[in-house]
This record gives sequence, structure tokens and C-alpha cells, in this order.
Amino acid sequence: MQKIKIGIIGGTGYTGVELLRLLVVHPRAEVALITSRSEAGKQVADLFPSLRGFTDLAFSKPEPSSFNDCDVVFSATPNGIAMTHARELLENGVKLIDLAADFRIKDIDVWSQWYGMEHACPELVEQAVYGLPEVNRATVKTALIVANPGCYPTATTLGFLPLVENGLVDVSDLVADTKSGVTGAGRGASVANLYSEVNDSFKAYAVGGHRHHPEISQNLSAATADKVNLTFVPHLTPMLRGIHATLYANLADPSLPLEHVHELYQQRYQNEPFVDVLPLGSHPDTRSVKTSNMCRIALHKAGGSGKLVVLSVIDNLTKGAAGQAIQNMNIMFDLDESTGLNSPAVQP
Repeated sequence: MQKIKIGIIGGTGYTGVELLRLLVVHPRAEVALITSRSEAGKQVADLFPSLRGFTDLAFSKPEPSSFNDCDVVFSATPNGIAMTHARELLENGVKLIDLAADFRIKDIDVWSQWYGMEHACPELVEQAVYGLPEVNRATVKTALIVANPGCYPTATTLGFLPLVENGLVDVSDLVADTKSGVTGAGRGASVANLYSEVNDSFKAYAVGGHRHHPEISQNLSAATADKVNLTFVPHLTPMLRGIHATLYANLADPSLPLEHVHELYQQRYQNEPFVDVLPLGSHPDTRSVKTSNMCRIALHKAGGSGKLVVLSVIDNLTKGAAGQAIQNMNIMFDLDESTGLNSPAVQP
């Protein structure tokens, strides 16, 4: 059975080690090299002891030509790095899956405004496919560049999508109240993310504007002809991993039974291997998706206001990053998209 030869750019962060955790047991994956400027020459298993016995790779310096023999490269780097590799990879017939935001937003001016840099290859942005399989599966299949979605956008888009696609809600007044574990901030040292700063506390952040706002708005706008107005407020919670999105919307027909909306969700996601629409009355928790590639969704009507409330939970490192990237790889190489991703969540 032929293996998919894989390179990973920037493997020392949380998404990098999550990629490795999943790829080293993937039956069709062969991780050929993994790069890191700061850890070049160091054994991967020395940095991540959880991988002892699963890989004998060492980190190497990111020399562009070293990826020429790969079938696909995952870029698990900060924003602004993947775009500097993209042209050469494509010229050498290597596919790229970017776990950062370099190719997610189609409007280059909007991207530059939010990410504070000039795009290195703007001509490739239009060519890139936004890698949310539940929406773009057919185009992911033939893509050369996949822009892997952000964690908040994945949970929020999947939660709102059936409502927006079917015109069931007023898209001029959508609210996403979202929470993330601290791994969403990355592995870099930061006082704000120290245990003593985060533990036993809870706070909102970036209320005036978060980089995932235009990404979510772009996704929802593509599903409707109406103008989308989204209020998006992220929060930091004292847990390691997980996203909980509590989404609010006004039904266009307030008398529409919740059972009808629930049936619509079930129909929309019935063939999606990684979206689980729970029975009415359910309240999904992040623990139920920890380390899995699953998104669990529940529906409610808020007492008093009559607003529709959608609860959507994912693991930010798996369905929100590395797991979804591998799901996209599976599609690109004509594998069952669940390959290597079928393990249940870890509990407790």
C-alpha cells in the first residue's frame, strides 16, 4: 500500500505535535521530515516524550528544497510563514495544507488589515480552497493549497450554517459567544498564559475585534445573499483544550417549532462523519470531544427571549486544527476522510 509522503513545517507547537500524534498512527501516512529552526538536530521524541516509540525523526532546518520529494506539506507555523513557501512547493508539485491564516481570507486588503503584513503571494489566495469539508469537500479534493479553518470559525460556522443556508434566521443579528482553552493561544511563552494567571479565572478578550471575525463572516456570507452582521466575542477558559460556541439567532418565523429546526440539522449533517447533532434537550461539553475530530451540536430556544440557541463544541487542536487538516489530506488523496481519525474522545 503506497504511503503519502508528508513534510511538516514548524513542528514544535501544539498543532505540530497534534499533527504528529495523529499521523504516526495513520495507516497511509509517512512523515518524512519535520522542521524547526530552534530545535534543529533534536530528536522529536526528546521534545515530545509522548511520541517515544512512534517516531525516530529529528527536527531539521527548514530548507525549501528538502520538501521537493513530499506529496503534501503541512505548515503548522505562525501566520505569515506558509505563504513564503507556497510558490516553490506548488512549482515542485507538492500540495500545501496551511494550518495558519495565510490563505483563509479572500480579500487581501481585509487580510492585511487584520494580520498586519503584506501578503507574499496574493495571486495564490484565490486558488486556495477553504478547508471546511462540510462545505467545500468537492473542491478540497482537487486543491493544491488548502486553507485549514481556524478553531473558532469551525465551531461557529458549523453551528450557524444550516440556519443561514435555509434562510431561517435574521442574519443581520447573529451573536457568537465563544470560549477556548489556553492551547488556542499557542505554545510560546507568555505571562498572560501562565498557570497562575489563567487558573481559577475566566475572561473575555479581543472584544473590539478578533482575527477570526472576518473569517466567520466570510463563511456565513457565502451561504446567503443577505448581509451578515455578526457579534463575535471570544473568552479564555482555564482548561487545556476545547472550544465551546454558544450561538444566538432570531428565527425569521418565531413560531417555527424547535423540532423542525432540529430535523433540518439532522438532514444537513446526516452524512458528515465528524458532526454529531445531539437529541433535543442536550448540552454538549468540551470533554465529550477532547482529542477527537468531532463537532457536537445541540439546539435550544432560550426561555423568555425566544431566541434560538445553538451549542457547538470541538477540540481546538483536533477538529479546530490538526485533525481537520488530516481530514482534508484524506480527501485530497482520495482516502476515506475518517482514516486515522476515528478514535473516540478521551474521558475523563
